Amino acid sequence: MLSHVPAAPGTPAAAEAQAPPEGREPPAQTDPAGPPVADELARLLFEGPHREGRHGVWRRTISGRAFAYRPGLPPAERAALSYDRLRLLNDVLAAPERFAADPHRLAALHEWIGPVDGGLTTLASIHYNLFLGSLVDHDHEGRDLSAFTALHSTGTFLCTELEHGNDVAAMETVAIHDRASDGFRLHTPTPGARKFMPNTSLTGGPKTAVVAARLLVDGEDQGVFLFLTPLSDERGHLPGVTVRRLPDRTGTPVDHCLTSFDHLWLPREALLEAGHGRLDRDGTLTSNLGNKRKRLLRSINRVTMGKLCMSAGTLGMARAALTIAVRYAHSRLIAGPRAGERIPLAAHRSHHGRLLDGLATAYAMTFLHRAVVDRFAAHTEESREEIERLTAIAKGWITWQAREIATECRERCGAQGLFPANGIADLTANIEGGITAEGDNLVIWVKAASEMVFGHQSAKPEALPAGELTDLPFLRGLLAQVEAIWQARARTALREGPSGDPVGRWNVTSSAALEMVSAHACLQAADAFAAAADQASDPRSAALLRSLCRLFLLRRLREHTGDLLAEGHLRPDQVRALPKTLDTTVAGLAPHMMTLVDAFDFPAELLSRVPIASGETIVRTMPDDPPSPH
Repeated sequence: MLSHVPAAPGTPAAAEAQAPPEGREPPAQTDPAGPPVADELARLLFEGPHREGRHGVWRRTISGRAFAYRPGLPPAERAALSYDRLRLLNDVLAAPERFAADPHRLAALHEWIGPVDGGLTTLASIHYNLFLGSLVDHDHEGRDLSAFTALHSTGTFLCTELEHGNDVAAMETVAIHDRASDGFRLHTPTPGARKFMPNTSLTGGPKTAVVAARLLVDGEDQGVFLFLTPLSDERGHLPGVTVRRLPDRTGTPVDHCLTSFDHLWLPREALLEAGHGRLDRDGTLTSNLGNKRKRLLRSINRVTMGKLCMSAGTLGMARAALTIAVRYAHSRLIAGPRAGERIPLAAHRSHHGRLLDGLATAYAMTFLHRAVVDRFAAHTEESREEIERLTAIAKGWITWQAREIATECRERCGAQGLFPANGIADLTANIEGGITAEGDNLVIWVKAASEMVFGHQSAKPEALPAGELTDLPFLRGLLAQVEAIWQARARTALREGPSGDPVGRWNVTSSAALEMVSAHACLQAADAFAAAADQASDPRSAALLRSLCRLFLLRRLREHTGDLLAEGHLRPDQVRALPKTLDTTVAGLAPHMMTLVDAFDFPAELLSRVPIASGETIVRTMPDDPPSPH
């Protein structure tokens, strides 16, 4: 386990007595909960019996010096470093193709690499999930994957076009069946059809792509399919492939590009086939799906798993930000109320209260992510639409919450948080990439909202269980009522919207519908949180989790007290008591902050390289100035 710092107790004087001297490694944990509780929490957070198999290998891998922060690298070298690290990850894998087919292991990888290299997180998601995953999800018997599993050629995924992002169904790239050669001609017909953002440069060595293109057979559009397309070799890009490097973006650099094709010939086996579409030798397409949209969704179905990868990466970033900020809050000393007194930042409610809010949310995010990955791994064709919607909702909520947590933690570390070497400064920009990748959050939430307005029944109880603000079932019932309230408002708005104007009707509906989705996400997270608390074998761990879950629910309900009061679900005295109940809950959790972040299980080797996470400051780690010649 990581070394511990004692949490701030109730009084500033006592806090000073227990606080470590600034700039020194914190002493052993004296939290009354004790290290066994942190171990039990880590077991629950990291999937119990699967902890070592899914998480242990990546935890050890990022501990190595090869994954340490490298100051001063220009963008091109940082991008190249991410490819070098991708090869180090690949060396750990015995069978990359089996890894790509395992949602649990794939998501776990992203949780651990997210905090150390945002560019690597992007590359790993593209190569293992979108590229290699697409190959193994289609007919691949007899296809030689060794070049990709050994990373002799890095895989990339070309779907989004410059003028077709969320409306990929309207993409223009075509693959024209050539009867004479029984191959295909891959072509970019307009500037707006250039593939936008894939990592297709020569950085990192040869590349091969899976390209989404409209299959044309004798001039007839058969829908969008995927085509395995070599892009470059050791000598450069192949004839017929044009790549233009995009300007640097925010976050860790990745070699994003614009990519186009000029009647590039591909052999017959380039078409990735499965039940949704197989092309006979005579040019006849057979499919078990009746329309082009379904074929498209089946072809690019790895985007759903991509949402789980992106949310996993930002989840790891949020936990890292909290670990660093909480440790810094205990080692950073400030003036106390008496002359000469020094107390840790963590002694102040204004400081530790905000971090505890982030901790409660991060635990909820983690347990929600576990539940969604479990359901995704076990889904059937009948439950596909439901799990795709839940994945989209979870992705939007987790990545948005991660940004809020990272921003809060950066601020709580003051000026020290602005230095990338302290591990927080780059996180928010990297999280922004996750918010947009694999479906822009607002767009995928709007789609989920439209489906849920009538196609989903809210989980409100017939009658609220009797209880007070400290009772989890009562609080959970209130949150279910919030979802039902907003669903009812959305349905009413849709019915009363302007007739004959679909956009106008949705415009008056969307605000309430999005509030419904937000409440639904929080409710799903609360349910996963409570279920995890029920699995705790140590009563101290169970009590700590229930208290943290209570904080999570109270914070979410605070903004809805007016509606709940108006509907008769809350009494006036309960509304008035809510602030004090929140404060009491925070006070009870404050002594356990270090236990809560120690359960995130970041390796000591990694944190020892983060100055403010190990009792140092950025200045103390700088080399001494050379002596002046004068």
